Amino acid sequence: MALADYKDMVHRCFRCGYCKFTSDYSYVGFNCPIYSKARLESYSPGGLMWLIYASLVKGKLKPSKHFSEILYSCTMCRNCSEECKFQFHDDIVHVLKAAREEMVDRQLMPPMVSQFLKNVYDYGNPYRELKENRDNWAENTDIRHYEEDDEFLYYVGCVGSYDTVSQKAARALGNVLLRSGLSFGILGSREICDGNEVDMLGEKGLFEFLKEENTKTFKELGVKKIVTLSPHSYNTLKNNYSDEFEVFHYTQLLRDLIKSGKLDVSRGFKAKVTYHDPCFLGRYNNEYDAPREILTAIPGIELIEMERTKENSFCCGGGGGNFYTDVIGGGENTPSRIRVREAHETGASILAVSCPVCMMMLEDALKAEGLENDLAIKDISEIMDAALA
Repeated sequence: MALADYKDMVHRCFRCGYCKFTSDYSYVGFNCPIYSKARLESYSPGGLMWLIYASLVKGKLKPSKHFSEILYSCTMCRNCSEECKFQFHDDIVHVLKAAREEMVDRQLMPPMVSQFLKNVYDYGNPYRELKENRDNWAENTDIRHYEEDDEFLYYVGCVGSYDTVSQKAARALGNVLLRSGLSFGILGSREICDGNEVDMLGEKGLFEFLKEENTKTFKELGVKKIVTLSPHSYNTLKNNYSDEFEVFHYTQLLRDLIKSGKLDVSRGFKAKVTYHDPCFLGRYNNEYDAPREILTAIPGIELIEMERTKENSFCCGGGGGNFYTDVIGGGENTPSRIRVREAHETGASILAVSCPVCMMMLEDALKAEGLENDLAIKDISEIMDAALA
């Protein structure tokens, strides 16, 4: 829906402020990541609603460069929709996305957002990497390209394919799937961006192009089932693509493979582990159990929860394209550094993740906090790989 379709809803928000907190009003801090960092009302969801209404709906304020930066610093983590007490709570992120579509139409995006979108259009990924290099991460493994009779397409996504930290998770998941005996393959150079971030940044036309191209490839190859490394890919393939494809996040598939006896984790993995919920698996798709069921099934793991967890989890700060655009900016109060400190306070030696974007953001934060000797960031696929008998 266009922004004009939400004009009455935007006007009804009277900035009560519940959207900034957790449902249990945790003492840890504000749960809206950009308000937590800026501590200015204009950065809160209610403040953004007012700015959107005044500038893009009523035209009383000229959309400025600063307004654009505030709007695009939002990570689209959906805490506001979770905590808003009014009937329109689910529409808050839709309003933010519609406002961004308006900014794209007027070409008023921050430069890094424009660069992100241009790179995806030109290269099929935000990193300006050649498509021929998309499966370099799989070199020296037995992971092969998808063939027509394979049961699953392993969709890796841009971050897992090109980011050197996240490639470790891509390889680990491939190795675990190989050991399960599952029939699967990757797309290699035929894989292009799934478009989740493009959609969140408001480039509707480019998102539809990516969706059409990916759908055409899936159909040509006879794909029926897709397993994704990234919750971002899972979210858009499951909710915005055709329902003729059955889509799983990898934690859901690995959980089922353990239960069916196709993956034997009896070797165990001895460690105190805390788990960070990714927004696009948790708040967007209500999947909180599968990652925890995997971790608790592995002998030797002691799972310790952080104060903010599940629907109250605190975003790593990478959503809405911020892992690349960094419109939210740096400093000791960035969401990823706060989250790493929270994980360290539990006494855990491992902060487990199930998202390549979270992995990249938290790994950088770990170095900034100087905690590399006290805490390690590991994807659940890496822990599984080490625990298999």
